[in-house]
Amino acid sequence: MSEKNRDGKRTARERLAVEREKQKAAEKRRRALIVGASVVCVLGLAAVIGVVAANAGKDKGSSSAGPVVAPSGAQGKDALAIPVGKDGAKSTLVVWEDFRCPACQAFEAAYRPTIHELTGAGLLKAEYHLVTLIDGNLGGSGSRHAANAAACAQDAGKFTAYHDVLYQNQPKETDDAYAQDSKLIELAGKVPGLDTPAFRSCVEDGKHNSWVAKSHQAFQKGGFQGTPTVLLNGKNIYQDQTMTPAKLKQMVQEAAKG
Repeated sequence: MSEKNRDGKRTARERLAVEREKQKAAEKRRRALIVGASVVCVLGLAAVIGVVAANAGKDKGSSSAGPVVAPSGAQGKDALAIPVGKDGAKSTLVVWEDFRCPACQAFEAAYRPTIHELTGAGLLKAEYHLVTLIDGNLGGSGSRHAANAAACAQDAGKFTAYHDVLYQNQPKETDDAYAQDSKLIELAGKVPGLDTPAFRSCVEDGKHNSWVAKSHQAFQKGGFQGTPTVLLNGKNIYQDQTMTPAKLKQMVQEAAKG
Protein backbone atom coordinates (compact mmCIF):
# COMPACT_ATOMS: atom_id res chain seq x y z
CA MET A 1 0.00 0.00 0.00
CA SER A 2 1.33 3.35 -0.95
CA GLU A 3 2.06 6.06 1.59
CA LYS A 4 -0.58 8.19 -0.08
CA ASN A 5 -3.29 5.59 0.44
CA ARG A 6 -2.29 5.09 4.07
CA ASP A 7 -2.53 8.86 4.66
CA GLY A 8 -5.94 8.90 3.02
CA LYS A 9 -7.24 6.12 5.28
CA ARG A 10 -5.87 7.84 8.40
CA THR A 11 -7.54 11.07 7.38
CA ALA A 12 -10.84 9.26 6.81
CA ARG A 13 -10.59 7.53 10.20
CA GLU A 14 -9.81 10.85 11.87
CA ARG A 15 -12.77 12.49 10.19
CA LEU A 16 -14.97 9.59 11.27
CA ALA A 17 -13.71 9.89 14.85
CA VAL A 18 -14.37 13.62 14.87
CA GLU A 19 -17.87 13.04 13.52
CA ARG A 20 -18.55 10.42 16.19
CA GLU A 21 -17.45 12.87 18.89
CA LYS A 22 -19.77 15.50 17.44
CA GLN A 23 -22.63 13.00 17.48
CA LYS A 24 -21.88 12.07 21.11
CA ALA A 25 -21.81 15.74 22.08
CA ALA A 26 -25.09 16.35 20.26
CA GLU A 27 -26.65 13.37 22.00
CA LYS A 28 -25.52 14.69 25.39
CA ARG A 29 -27.06 18.07 24.63
CA ARG A 30 -30.27 16.42 23.48
CA ARG A 31 -30.49 14.37 26.67
CA ALA A 32 -29.76 17.43 28.76
CA LEU A 33 -32.56 19.33 27.03
CA ILE A 34 -34.96 16.43 27.56
CA VAL A 35 -34.04 16.20 31.25
CA GLY A 36 -34.32 19.96 31.64
CA ALA A 37 -37.70 20.05 29.97
CA SER A 38 -38.85 17.16 32.15
CA VAL A 39 -37.79 19.02 35.28
CA VAL A 40 -39.69 22.11 34.17
CA CYS A 41 -42.79 20.03 33.43
CA VAL A 42 -42.56 18.29 36.80
CA LEU A 43 -42.12 21.60 38.58
CA GLY A 44 -45.02 23.06 36.66
CA LEU A 45 -47.18 20.08 37.54
CA ALA A 46 -46.12 20.35 41.18
CA ALA A 47 -47.13 24.00 41.16
CA VAL A 48 -50.53 23.11 39.71
CA ILE A 49 -50.97 20.31 42.23
CA GLY A 50 -49.98 22.71 45.00
CA VAL A 51 -52.55 25.25 43.90
CA VAL A 52 -55.27 22.63 43.66
CA ALA A 53 -54.36 21.18 47.04
CA ALA A 54 -54.26 24.59 48.63
CA ASN A 55 -57.63 25.57 47.25
CA ALA A 56 -59.73 22.43 47.08
CA GLY A 57 -59.64 20.78 50.50
CA LYS A 58 -62.03 21.08 53.38
CA ASP A 59 -60.93 22.79 56.54
CA LYS A 60 -60.55 20.12 59.20
CA GLY A 61 -59.12 22.34 61.91
CA SER A 62 -61.26 25.42 62.10
CA SER A 63 -64.46 24.14 63.67
CA SER A 64 -64.84 25.61 67.13
CA ALA A 65 -67.32 25.28 69.91
CA GLY A 66 -68.76 28.25 71.68
CA PRO A 67 -70.68 31.34 70.64
CA VAL A 68 -69.82 33.29 67.51
CA VAL A 69 -68.18 36.52 68.67
CA ALA A 70 -67.57 38.95 65.83
CA PRO A 71 -64.69 41.41 66.23
CA SER A 72 -65.46 45.03 66.96
CA GLY A 73 -66.74 46.94 63.93
CA ALA A 74 -67.24 43.87 61.72
CA GLN A 75 -69.77 44.46 58.96
CA GLY A 76 -71.76 42.73 56.24
CA LYS A 77 -73.85 39.58 56.36
CA ASP A 78 -73.38 37.88 59.73
CA ALA A 79 -70.74 40.54 60.50
CA LEU A 80 -68.06 38.51 58.71
CA ALA A 81 -66.19 41.38 57.03
CA ILE A 82 -63.49 43.48 58.68
CA PRO A 83 -63.71 46.92 57.05
CA VAL A 84 -60.81 49.24 56.26
CA GLY A 85 -61.48 52.69 54.81
CA LYS A 86 -64.51 54.94 54.60
CA ASP A 87 -68.01 53.54 54.23
CA GLY A 88 -68.82 56.24 51.69
CA ALA A 89 -66.13 55.20 49.20
CA LYS A 90 -67.51 54.51 45.72
CA SER A 91 -65.36 51.40 45.29
CA THR A 92 -65.27 48.33 47.50
CA LEU A 93 -62.49 45.74 47.45
CA VAL A 94 -63.50 42.40 48.98
CA VAL A 95 -60.60 40.15 49.90
CA TRP A 96 -60.91 36.50 51.00
CA GLU A 97 -57.56 35.47 52.45
CA ASP A 98 -55.65 32.96 54.56
CA PHE A 99 -52.66 34.08 56.59
CA ARG A 100 -50.80 30.83 55.75
CA CYS A 101 -51.43 31.24 52.01
CA PRO A 102 -48.30 32.16 49.95
CA ALA A 103 -50.39 33.56 47.10
CA CYS A 104 -52.15 35.84 49.58
CA GLN A 105 -48.77 37.07 50.79
CA ALA A 106 -47.66 37.71 47.21
CA PHE A 107 -50.82 39.69 46.51
CA GLU A 108 -50.33 41.73 49.67
CA ALA A 109 -46.70 42.48 48.88
CA ALA A 110 -47.62 43.76 45.41
CA TYR A 111 -50.83 45.63 46.17
CA ARG A 112 -50.45 46.75 49.80
CA PRO A 113 -49.07 50.27 49.09
CA THR A 114 -51.79 50.97 46.54
CA ILE A 115 -54.59 49.68 48.76
CA HIS A 116 -53.29 51.74 51.69
CA GLU A 117 -53.09 54.82 49.48
CA LEU A 118 -56.63 54.41 48.15
CA THR A 119 -58.25 53.58 51.48
CA GLY A 120 -56.36 56.43 53.14
CA ALA A 121 -57.63 58.84 50.51
CA GLY A 122 -61.23 57.75 51.03
CA LEU A 123 -61.50 56.39 47.49
CA LEU A 124 -61.66 52.72 48.42
CA LYS A 125 -63.21 50.61 51.14
CA ALA A 126 -61.61 47.22 51.72
CA GLU A 127 -63.45 44.32 53.35
CA TYR A 128 -61.35 41.43 54.62
CA HIS A 129 -62.78 37.94 55.07
CA LEU A 130 -60.56 35.44 56.87
CA VAL A 131 -60.54 31.75 55.93
CA THR A 132 -58.63 28.61 56.89
CA LEU A 133 -57.94 26.66 53.70
CA ILE A 134 -54.36 25.72 54.47
CA ASP A 135 -55.25 24.23 57.85
CA GLY A 136 -57.66 21.88 56.13
CA ASN A 137 -55.32 20.91 53.31
CA LEU A 138 -51.96 20.65 55.02
CA GLY A 139 -53.05 20.10 58.60
CA GLY A 140 -52.45 22.28 61.62
CA SER A 141 -54.30 25.30 62.95
CA GLY A 142 -52.10 28.28 62.07
CA SER A 143 -54.67 29.78 59.70
CA ARG A 144 -57.32 29.75 62.40
CA HIS A 145 -55.05 31.02 65.15
CA ALA A 146 -53.72 33.84 62.96
CA ALA A 147 -57.23 34.81 61.86
CA ASN A 148 -58.39 34.88 65.47
CA ALA A 149 -55.39 37.04 66.41
CA ALA A 150 -56.16 39.42 63.55
CA ALA A 151 -59.73 39.68 64.82
CA CYS A 152 -58.33 40.43 68.27
CA ALA A 153 -56.23 43.19 66.69
CA GLN A 154 -59.44 44.54 65.14
CA ASP A 155 -60.92 44.73 68.65
CA ALA A 156 -57.94 46.91 69.56
CA GLY A 157 -58.35 49.11 66.48
CA LYS A 158 -55.08 47.87 64.99
CA PHE A 159 -56.18 45.33 62.38
CA THR A 160 -54.46 46.87 59.38
CA ALA A 161 -51.04 47.15 60.99
CA TYR A 162 -51.17 43.65 62.46
CA HIS A 163 -52.58 42.21 59.21
CA ASP A 164 -49.52 43.57 57.40
CA VAL A 165 -47.13 42.24 60.05
CA LEU A 166 -48.58 38.74 59.72
CA TYR A 167 -47.93 38.71 55.97
CA GLN A 168 -44.51 40.31 56.27
CA ASN A 169 -43.49 37.53 58.67
CA GLN A 170 -45.41 34.68 57.08
CA PRO A 171 -43.73 31.28 57.63
CA LYS A 172 -43.45 28.70 54.87
CA GLU A 173 -46.76 27.17 53.91
CA THR A 174 -45.77 23.84 55.44
CA ASP A 175 -44.59 25.47 58.69
CA ASP A 176 -47.51 25.77 61.10
CA ALA A 177 -45.74 28.42 63.18
CA TYR A 178 -48.86 30.55 63.50
CA ALA A 179 -50.51 27.76 65.50
CA GLN A 180 -48.38 28.99 68.41
CA ASP A 181 -50.09 31.82 70.28
CA SER A 182 -46.69 32.88 71.60
CA LYS A 183 -45.56 33.57 68.02
CA LEU A 184 -48.65 35.65 67.28
CA ILE A 185 -48.18 37.62 70.50
CA GLU A 186 -44.51 38.12 69.69
CA LEU A 187 -45.45 39.62 66.32
CA ALA A 188 -47.96 41.89 68.05
CA GLY A 189 -44.93 43.56 69.58
CA LYS A 190 -44.20 45.00 66.15
CA VAL A 191 -47.45 47.01 66.31
CA PRO A 192 -47.20 49.83 68.83
CA GLY A 193 -49.77 49.47 71.60
CA LEU A 194 -51.18 46.11 70.51
CA ASP A 195 -49.46 43.74 72.95
CA THR A 196 -51.75 44.29 75.92
CA PRO A 197 -53.28 41.89 78.49
CA ALA A 198 -56.61 42.17 76.65
CA PHE A 199 -55.04 41.20 73.32
CA ARG A 200 -53.12 38.31 74.86
CA SER A 201 -56.24 36.99 76.56
CA CYS A 202 -58.21 37.27 73.31
CA VAL A 203 -55.54 35.33 71.41
CA GLU A 204 -54.97 32.63 74.02
CA ASP A 205 -58.69 32.09 74.66
CA GLY A 206 -59.50 31.84 70.95
CA LYS A 207 -62.23 34.41 71.46
CA HIS A 208 -63.10 34.67 67.77
CA ASN A 209 -62.47 31.06 66.70
CA SER A 210 -66.14 30.34 66.04
CA TRP A 211 -66.42 33.56 64.04
CA VAL A 212 -63.42 32.46 61.95
CA ALA A 213 -65.06 29.08 61.36
CA LYS A 214 -68.27 30.81 60.24
CA SER A 215 -66.29 33.04 57.89
CA HIS A 216 -64.67 29.98 56.32
CA GLN A 217 -68.08 28.34 55.89
CA ALA A 218 -69.29 31.45 54.07
CA PHE A 219 -66.27 31.17 51.77
CA GLN A 220 -67.14 27.58 50.94
CA LYS A 221 -70.81 28.41 50.36
CA GLY A 222 -69.75 31.26 48.08
CA GLY A 223 -68.23 28.78 45.64
CA PHE A 224 -64.91 30.60 45.46
CA GLN A 225 -62.01 28.70 43.89
CA GLY A 226 -59.14 29.67 46.17
CA THR A 227 -57.29 32.33 48.10
CA PRO A 228 -56.82 35.09 47.58
CA THR A 229 -60.15 35.88 46.01
CA VAL A 230 -60.22 39.62 45.30
CA LEU A 231 -63.36 41.36 44.09
CA LEU A 232 -63.49 45.01 43.06
CA ASN A 233 -67.08 46.20 42.98
CA GLY A 234 -68.13 42.58 42.50
CA LYS A 235 -65.63 41.77 39.72
CA ASN A 236 -62.93 39.18 40.36
CA ILE A 237 -59.81 41.17 39.55
CA TYR A 238 -57.38 38.50 40.80
CA GLN A 239 -58.29 36.38 37.78
CA ASP A 240 -57.56 39.30 35.45
CA GLN A 241 -54.12 38.60 33.99
CA THR A 242 -53.74 42.24 32.98
CA MET A 243 -54.38 43.60 36.47
CA THR A 244 -51.63 45.65 38.13
CA PRO A 245 -51.58 47.99 41.13
CA ALA A 246 -51.53 50.93 38.68
CA LYS A 247 -54.60 49.59 36.85
CA LEU A 248 -56.40 49.04 40.14
CA LYS A 249 -55.65 52.62 41.15
CA GLN A 250 -56.91 53.93 37.82
CA MET A 251 -60.16 51.95 38.08
CA VAL A 252 -60.82 53.22 41.60
CA GLN A 253 -60.04 56.81 40.65
CA GLU A 254 -62.35 56.66 37.64
CA ALA A 255 -65.14 55.21 39.77
CA ALA A 256 -64.67 58.06 42.24
CA LYS A 257 -65.20 60.59 39.47
CA GLY A 258 -68.53 58.99 38.68
